[in-house]
Amino acid sequence: MKKALSISIGSSKRDKSVNVNLLGHEVQIERIGTDGDMQAARRMFREQDGKVGAFGVGGTDLGLFVDDRWYPLHSVASLVKDVRITPVVDGCGLKNTLETQSAAILESEIKPYLDRVGRKALVMTAVDRYGLVRSFVDAGYECLFGDALFSLGVALPIRTEKGIKQLAAALIPIVSRLPFKWVYPVGEKQHQRNPKFEWAFQSASVIAGDCHYITRFMPDDMEGKVVVTNTTTPADVALFKSSGVKYLMTTTPVYDGRSFGTNMMEAGLLAAIDYQDRVNYRNYRDYFSMMAELVKQAGIKPQLQVLN
Repeated sequence: MKKALSISIGSSKRDKSVNVNLLGHEVQIERIGTDGDMQAARRMFREQDGKVGAFGVGGTDLGLFVDDRWYPLHSVASLVKDVRITPVVDGCGLKNTLETQSAAILESEIKPYLDRVGRKALVMTAVDRYGLVRSFVDAGYECLFGDALFSLGVALPIRTEKGIKQLAAALIPIVSRLPFKWVYPVGEKQHQRNPKFEWAFQSASVIAGDCHYITRFMPDDMEGKVVVTNTTTPADVALFKSSGVKYLMTTTPVYDGRSFGTNMMEAGLLAAIDYQDRVNYRNYRDYFSMMAELVKQAGIKPQLQVLN
């Protein structure tokens, strides 16, 4: 059986392994968390190199893809420094192919509801999910981007794509060299609630982005909201339901009650086709085209659940 392994610096409480059929092949997809221990993650990447079909990097990104430009995150590069054989991905390929479908699928599934509540989206971190940005901007949504609010803790709402590009060009070269845990919850911090900027959530009908960011910062009252995310566990779904979320759309499929991260699913697709080349997101065009075709052939698309 083919295998893809996601090694995450996130919480081990979210570990999961399932066997799935991808492109006609049985693939074991497994996620292992190291509870914020980057040295343990680096050691695991080194020890499993050449033993699995593809690696996913979880709980962090190797870089950020904004407006056709790749910004490497130097602070996490050491995680995969010792990998020599197995292809390594962080989900960027799926974020910029699969997730671009999000707004269109919402339109096809719940158009009457959106007509009633309006099309206003809060994208938690645009620099990490530029596929979501493109999806909602191109669909005509009024957007609020929460990068400064939730990553930097600065009360600076960004409402234009131009603003995101300016923020990325100015700050990512600096932020990319900071310890990753300064800007993103890792390990047990992923389970700690810290509601803030409630007005940003209440101003939107659709809340989109990383599940850890949403569950960490969202208010207790999410009555009627549409949440677009992934990497959901049954506990996450229960939290969304109890807070009043109306619809939950996971951008990756749900397997055995769990939607895996984009890094895991991207690695799974590469393992299924025995992909051997090093993945270079900086020169992305051919790779993104291939990934879009694999997504289409595998029949992978965002899934909508009614919670309330």
